[in-house]
Amino acid sequence: MFSMDPVTILVSIVVVLFLATIYQKAQKDKNLPPGPRPFPLIGSIHLIDLKRPHKSFIELSKQYGPVYTIHLGMSKMVILCGYDALKEALINHADEFADRPRTPLLYKLQKNHGIVYSNGENWKAMRRFTLSTLRDYGMGKKGIEDKINEEAECLVQTFRSYGGKPFDHQTILSAAVANIIVSVLLNRRCEYDDPTLLSLMKCVTECMRLLGTPMARLYNMFPTLIDPLPGAHNNIVAYIKQLHNFMRETLTKRRKDLDVNNQRSLLDAFLAKQQERKPETILYYHDDNLTVLLAQLFGGAVETTSTTLRWSILIMIKYPEIQQKVQKEIENVIGTAQPKMEHRKQMPYTHAVVCEVQRFGNISTATPPHATACDITFRGYFLPKGTTILPLLFSVLKDKAYFAKPDEFYPEHFLDADGNFKKNEAFIPFSAGKRSCAGESLAKMELFLLFTILLKNFTLQAPPGTVVDLTPALGSINAPLPHEICAIPRN
Repeated sequence: MFSMDPVTILVSIVVVLFLATIYQKAQKDKNLPPGPRPFPLIGSIHLIDLKRPHKSFIELSKQYGPVYTIHLGMSKMVILCGYDALKEALINHADEFADRPRTPLLYKLQKNHGIVYSNGENWKAMRRFTLSTLRDYGMGKKGIEDKINEEAECLVQTFRSYGGKPFDHQTILSAAVANIIVSVLLNRRCEYDDPTLLSLMKCVTECMRLLGTPMARLYNMFPTLIDPLPGAHNNIVAYIKQLHNFMRETLTKRRKDLDVNNQRSLLDAFLAKQQERKPETILYYHDDNLTVLLAQLFGGAVETTSTTLRWSILIMIKYPEIQQKVQKEIENVIGTAQPKMEHRKQMPYTHAVVCEVQRFGNISTATPPHATACDITFRGYFLPKGTTILPLLFSVLKDKAYFAKPDEFYPEHFLDADGNFKKNEAFIPFSAGKRSCAGESLAKMELFLLFTILLKNFTLQAPPGTVVDLTPALGSINAPLPHEICAIPRN
């Protein structure tokens, strides 16, 4: 009865399909965990402190529970708070929560390469290679323990050179930690003032700082809108490209004189894999994967371990009575000998202090985002494949159900009534499940040995008239504010 021209028919079809898509999406979202009602375009961004979003996420969990949905811009994610929720997702359903979402800023630079943000068979191949090679060239081996102690001696001599006067130790600690991971990755060592090493460390430190800025966070919510604008995201791109260029130049040089029968580093092992020319090696063992993998392992190891060591020093200065108890245990167990990992079992208090530094410092406010690898019903909610999941690690290490004094520095969290070391299942500073930190064993060795040898040789103090401030600096990780220390030689 009514005639319509072709244009009207086409427009009508488009409108119907658009409305059907919205309805279908609404039906899917209906079964997601609860959360604040989003506004169009901005979602619930108005509820989030973009400088310290983890604090906002914890506050929202008090209203919506340990598993809830938040819309940030046009995207949505499910937040997991507290150990029980993280354990159920990352451990009990490890395979289902093992993917990564496509984070716009990092995907722009790394694509599906490396180990941290890759997915599928590429991720599996790179993780298998990384874990096996780190075991061969470092983790759990006496050889790497000796290298850590050799580097520790260089660190002690550098601290000693200041004669007890105030100095900034951030770059020194970062350089020491960088040399340890570089020895595993590239089989080389640099002096602490080496321009190349300083440049690489600056790339890592600045990236970590800038990734925590509001502009970088907004980029991941509105990439098309933010990309052409000036801001922190452009600096991040420049620093990561600089890091990638160094790694690419290094692997190119190393390939020329590689001896597959004398492999001395992770880089050598990867280049040797390339020469096998098997279908798997051709598919996954290419230079793009190697470049990103080296950069990720270097950046992750340097910033996290050195930041934790900075917290350990600052906390010992803040609590001299704890520092003295650690030093007494060192004297009783180690004496004048060189610290070894085997000593840790005999040093429950020192071990507890190192763990409590990791818990209290809580440097990783959240793990890198996960994504569901398939459709899953979790705690009665339906999470479609590809749902972004943010496990809030900060909330786990402050979980009142597992830590008696979560907001205090309290080594007794890891000691029983008899003073013996006790494990705490909620202590997961390296995350948990299939995406847990590949360098966890190496980091534990570094933290114990470097912390112990520093306290064996020095009494750590604040410069005269300085008030010790434990407030974290702004950034993508919780790091201490810039400060100077005095290292008073004990012998």
